[in-house]
Amino acid sequence: MWVQVPPPAQVKKRVIIAHGWASNPNDCWFPWIKKEFEKNDFEVFVPAFPNPGIPEIKSWVKTLDETVGVIDGATYFVGHSIGCQTILRYLQTLSLDQKIAGVVFVGGWFSLIGLETVEEKIVTDPWLNMPIDFEKIKFLISKSVAIFSDNDQWVALDNQNTFRDKLGSEIVIEHNKGHFDRTNKVFELPSALEAIIKMAK
Repeated sequence: MWVQVPPPAQVKKRVIIAHGWASNPNDCWFPWIKKEFEKNDFEVFVPAFPNPGIPEIKSWVKTLDETVGVIDGATYFVGHSIGCQTILRYLQTLSLDQKIAGVVFVGGWFSLIGLETVEEKIVTDPWLNMPIDFEKIKFLISKSVAIFSDNDQWVALDNQNTFRDKLGSEIVIEHNKGHFDRTNKVFELPSALEAIIKMAK
């Protein structure tokens, strides 16, 4: 007797978006990119990280872990600012068989300029100084793109060197986008959208 075997179910592509410091899921370009990803058949998650005015590594990584659930080869990430660090610090907790499809880092940093207050320095100190396992993370990421602006008030362009040299990221430099936030009136970010769509092809 001949039995027709159904084709294997296609794994749903997912994008998890990690917002930045003093931000939220409805800020700047996040609502726009969420809608655009959904138009392209991605399932999209934009978690609200706890206490965004005073972000802490442990609670932010925990929130991201709870949002992601089971990792698979169709899982993508987009991070903004401290959200990029959150993604990296989450990825280094994974086992080596939990590879992901790709990451886009927007305004990501390993050093900062323009910090003025004691409070800012207290918040950023752990993020700037706690080690990151770049070798492991690079192994887990299939592809990555790091997007910077030529007039970012917080992130100097030399941060691109770390993304390129230690993570193998493709570098994109945008003009006059500041820190890609509401202050700089960045409510759409086609370069981040296109980078993920290109990875998914």
